[in-house]
Amino acid sequence: MEPSRILPDLQTSLICEDVRQESNGNFMLIGVLGLVRVPRLPVTALKLCIFNRWTAGFGQFNEEVRLIGPDQTSVIRKSSVKFALKDVNTHATNVSLFGQVQFEEAGIHYIEVLVDDVMKLRYPLNVVLTPQQKKQGGQPNSPQDSPSQS
Repeated sequence: MEPSRILPDLQTSLICEDVRQESNGNFMLIGVLGLVRVPRLPVTALKLCIFNRWTAGFGQFNEEVRLIGPDQTSVIRKSSVKFALKDVNTHATNVSLFGQVQFEEAGIHYIEVLVDDVMKLRYPLNVVLTPQQKKQGGQPNSPQDSPSQS
């Protein structure tokens, strides 16, 4: 008896600034993030992309991606997408785009990746507050203070 459905494995999940697709179908991930370093809070990230690739499954599925706050309960953003795997030897790539993400506080945020309400992965996204260094005179350094590249 052939299975009618096999829950897929999550091959990879990465947070990045942008994802582009070449004409040959290959993906380019731009600005893969390990943490978010900011000079002040709150701050708005213009765009966060979550790049997920599924494999070794068979059937129709629903992927849900959530960005969870440091309290580990507040859902800051979430996305949901349906996808299919027609053969266990194929893969499906999904990109969740979170625009205008407001980070209110520093600390460990979490990315959760689920398929059909089954948690496949939960990993940290650290938001680190790094205040600008002040130059003599008490004013923060500005872009004009750095040497120009000619």
